[in-house]
Amino acid sequence: MRIAFVGKGGSGKTTLSGLFARHLARSGAPVVAVDADINQHLGTALGLDEGELREAVPLSTRLTEIKEYLRGDNPRIPSAEAMVKTTPPGTGSRLLRPLGTDPVHTRHIREVAGVGLLTTGVFTEEDLGVACYHSKLGAVELYLNHLVDDAGEYVVVDMTAGADSFASGLFTRFDMTFLVAEPTRKGVSVYHQYRDHATEFGVPLAVVGNKVTGEDDRLFLKEHIGDDLLVCFGHSDWVRAREQGRHTGVLEPEHRLALDELRTAVDSRTKDWETFQRQAIEFHLRNAHAWANRSTGQDLSTQIDPAFRHGPTALPGNHTPGAHAGTPG
Repeated sequence: MRIAFVGKGGSGKTTLSGLFARHLARSGAPVVAVDADINQHLGTALGLDEGELREAVPLSTRLTEIKEYLRGDNPRIPSAEAMVKTTPPGTGSRLLRPLGTDPVHTRHIREVAGVGLLTTGVFTEEDLGVACYHSKLGAVELYLNHLVDDAGEYVVVDMTAGADSFASGLFTRFDMTFLVAEPTRKGVSVYHQYRDHATEFGVPLAVVGNKVTGEDDRLFLKEHIGDDLLVCFGHSDWVRAREQGRHTGVLEPEHRLALDELRTAVDSRTKDWETFQRQAIEFHLRNAHAWANRSTGQDLSTQIDPAFRHGPTALPGNHTPGAHAGTPG
C-alpha cells in the first residue's frame, strides 16, 4: 500500500512520515520510506545523522541506469532517453517489489530502524537556474509506476510542500494520502486546494491535524475540514527530544494510538490496479502532448501497451495472457 504525506511547509509532515514508517516497521511489516521533499529531512526523522545521510545514494543520481533497468526488453521503449517520468510499464518491462533484490533497491536503499529509506537527492548548485525539483521527482514517479505492492507492504512517501505534486500525475500513485494540517487558516488552506484536485481524480484523502494543543484547536480543524479530519497529534516530548539528538524514552501512548488509526485507514483500502493503470496512461498522454513528445522527438503515445495489465498478475510466474513484464532481478 502506498501512502503519501502532504501539507504546507512546516506542518510536520516529515516528522509524521517518519513516525508512521517506524510504527509500521515495528510490527514487522516491510516498509519503504521515500524522501520526495526538496528539503530531504526524512532520513533525520527516521534517526540517521548527517554523516549517515551522506552515504545514501539518491535515485536522481542514477536516473539513466534506473530507466535502463526498468525498460527491460520492452519493445515500445527503444532506449532510456525515450523514457520519461510518466512512461508506464508494458510487456517486457521490469517490475519492482518492495525491498526486492533488484538494482533499484539494492543500490539505493539505506536501512534505518527497520525501514528501507530511498532519497531523491537535494537541489544542487548545478540545478540552480536550470531545473526544477520536479525533475528529481521523476525518479519517484517511475519507481511507483513500476512497483507491485500488496496489502501488508507499505511505501511511505514524504512529498513536497503545498500542492506541488499536482505538477505531474504523482498524486494519483497512492492508495491513501494523508494531508497534515495545523489548526490555522494557513494550515487548512492547502487542504482546500488538495481536496478539489483529489476529488476530481478519486484520490482518497484524510486529514491529520498536527500541533493541536487543545479542544479549541481540534474544533477549529473540525469546523474547516469536516469528516475528512481523521486524527489529531499534539506536542510530543519524545519527538522533541529526538529532534534535539536525545534518543531516549518512548513515544507517548496517545500518539501510538493515533498512528494505529492511520494504519487502520490505510489497511481498509483495497488495491485498484485497473484505476492505477488507467490514470498512469492518462497522465502519460497529457505529459506527452504538453512537453515530452517535443523533448524526446518521439510520439510517446506508442509506449502504451494495451495488452498490459498492472498488478500481481504481471509479475514473473503469473501467466495471465498479455501480463508478463520481464524478470525482477
